[in-house]
Amino acid sequence: MSQSRFSRRPDIAGKLRVSFEFFPPKTEAMEERLWETVTRLAPLAPDFVSVTYGAGGSTRERTARTVRRILEETGLTPAAHMTCVDASRETVDQVIGEFAALGVRRFVALRGDPSAGVGAAYQPHPDGYTNGAELVGAMRRHGDFDISVAAYPEKHPESPDFATDIDMLKRKVDNGATRAITQFFFDNDLYERYVERVRRAGIYIPIVPGIQPVHNFAQVANFASRCGAHVPAWLAERFAGLDNEPQIHALVASAVAAEQVLDLIERGVDEFHFYTMNRADLAFAVCHMIGIRPASTDAKVQPAAA
Repeated sequence: MSQSRFSRRPDIAGKLRVSFEFFPPKTEAMEERLWETVTRLAPLAPDFVSVTYGAGGSTRERTARTVRRILEETGLTPAAHMTCVDASRETVDQVIGEFAALGVRRFVALRGDPSAGVGAAYQPHPDGYTNGAELVGAMRRHGDFDISVAAYPEKHPESPDFATDIDMLKRKVDNGATRAITQFFFDNDLYERYVERVRRAGIYIPIVPGIQPVHNFAQVANFASRCGAHVPAWLAERFAGLDNEPQIHALVASAVAAEQVLDLIERGVDEFHFYTMNRADLAFAVCHMIGIRPASTDAKVQPAAA
């Protein structure tokens, strides 16, 4: 019976697509870790890689430098994150144009977290775009870009209900969004029910599950509590007692993430977005489990031409 499982077919890797998310480095040590992660994951030939902003767009310059380096030194396709936090329309339009001039053709358009961090009240810039839908519209006016947006299987913490939340997603799609990438989740039933709600609302773009390997359970649980993502009791139990066992924690984390992805494959999902936290091993392990292996040494990061 196990041989009939779709996720165990030898040809399954050819039917799957993955993408990876990095965040821009704040220090030289973090930059070294980032490029170790890029080097490690590049041979898996992801569909694209995205580079985030910090809260309030605080890492905008580092994001631009990281995207430029990916374009110049790798064969990867970068997707630049864009937010409208603390920025005028003029500034946002300028940054979109700068990324486009670099050769960026993929974006991840997000309203963004408040400057004070997740959980703080959001205040739009008085001359800025007020939400993700308006930001998508601005991008579409600049060019024929591939635009990913955020989706929330447990609804955005600021949305009063799912109807309001899904209406915002529909506005993003109407303004030109290409796909949605979800906030991370750990209960696949929640994702499946969310996709059903979205389809009933007449939204048919891909809803790509965002997968968060649990690099540090305490940190992930804390972030989840602030962004409205449910941490099941069974997940907490799996990591109980491992605070001082980093190697065992990593083994459990890779097993948990692989279990989630394999179950989603059985449910018909064929595209995944991994939040790497600039750490390659867990994402690499999950990709290995589903048959995505290094295509060739040519995909590795190469030095920039002199």
